[in-house]
Amino acid sequence: MAACVSGLPGFANNSKAEVECGIFRLYSPEGSVAVEEMKRWNARGDASRPMKIDAENVTCVRGGRTVFADISFTLSSGEALLLSGPNGAGKTSLLRILAGFIQPESGSVELHGGHDDLALSQHSHYVGHANAVKPALTVEENLAFWVRYNGGIFDENDLLPFDLMHHAAIPAALLSAGQRRRLTLSRLTAIARPIWFLDEPTVGLDKASTKALCDVMRPHLAEGGMIIASSHVEIGIEFNNELELQGRVRP
Repeated sequence: MAACVSGLPGFANNSKAEVECGIFRLYSPEGSVAVEEMKRWNARGDASRPMKIDAENVTCVRGGRTVFADISFTLSSGEALLLSGPNGAGKTSLLRILAGFIQPESGSVELHGGHDDLALSQHSHYVGHANAVKPALTVEENLAFWVRYNGGIFDENDLLPFDLMHHAAIPAALLSAGQRRRLTLSRLTAIARPIWFLDEPTVGLDKASTKALCDVMRPHLAEGGMIIASSHVEIGIEFNNELELQGRVRP
């Protein structure tokens, strides 16, 4: 089975805010095998199904400029890929192509081994520069909302991986930038998905919070998950491969 980036089922039903924050709700018919399997993902975080992402000759053009051209790589279950390169090299654009937000100028991205009824995006978490946080809700209410919205069952222990238990009753509007980032990253463990796309995930995090991120990334990979992350700094986990983007290749 190969799930392409294009033709996302139910993608049009996601609001712009949901799309920008990497929220992909399952719109397949209730009771389908795919939806039930993803609910089991939510319940136990089982990443045992072997999967592979194939990107072949992917080219990105933005505003009439070629950001990068002919990017190819393969990523299998249990592997992590680091995207590196200077500002403007296209790291965010590549992640957004992989997550299905934008289409490549040419080339293809396919997921092998996933569910026939679900697109690559619906197997994935995307953590971008924007934090999916509603200021009027408390920390606990924010995370509980996203868990239930995506078909899971919220447990207050979902606040533990990023040390948010003591902040559970605090309105998100009062959080620091680092605390908001931790709340956003809490979706990674509270709502299980096999593929994580992380764009500069450590921005705003202190050393302890960066360690907490590493402490959830390692078991995710050990259980067969996949991670593609961009970063200008050392994250603290071992990546299987690094893809260095050099910047715009032509005007």
